[in-house]
Amino acid sequence: MTEFTELTDLTAVQLLDGYRGGEFGPVAAVRAALARAEEIQPEVNAFVRLTAEEALEQAAASEERWRRGEPRGLLDGVPVTVKDILLLRGAPTLKGSLTVDPAGRWDEDAPSVARLREHGAVFLGKTTTPEFGWKGVTDSPLSGVTRNPHDPARTA
Repeated sequence: MTEFTELTDLTAVQLLDGYRGGEFGPVAAVRAALARAEEIQPEVNAFVRLTAEEALEQAAASEERWRRGEPRGLLDGVPVTVKDILLLRGAPTLKGSLTVDPAGRWDEDAPSVARLREHGAVFLGKTTTPEFGWKGVTDSPLSGVTRNPHDPARTA
């Protein structure tokens, strides 16, 4: 494989090289990323929601494209997250606030998210954001305080 022992330690370029070389596939990378997210969530509180089922479906489709030698775009199979301030089709965008109705229509992507989708990125879920993105520290009435994963005594 590589000098790294964990798929979650790899950069996007290293993941793509691994997919291309057949060392591992997007499903393994996404499973590893989801497991890591679930492991750190209780202490770090980084996610508003994980979309594991959808992510694994996207990863399986990506893996099939790689198997056929037809990857889609520059990021096919690379796991990514989206801040809860950006629209992600199929997932509520609550903007860190209790005032946004989660029952709204969530049928479009923000332009940046659409570009990621076009290039085959796999969406793991939505990450926390300060309410309406108004400050540089991530705490909100919706999700509480998000901690720095490298030093949980600090906020993110």
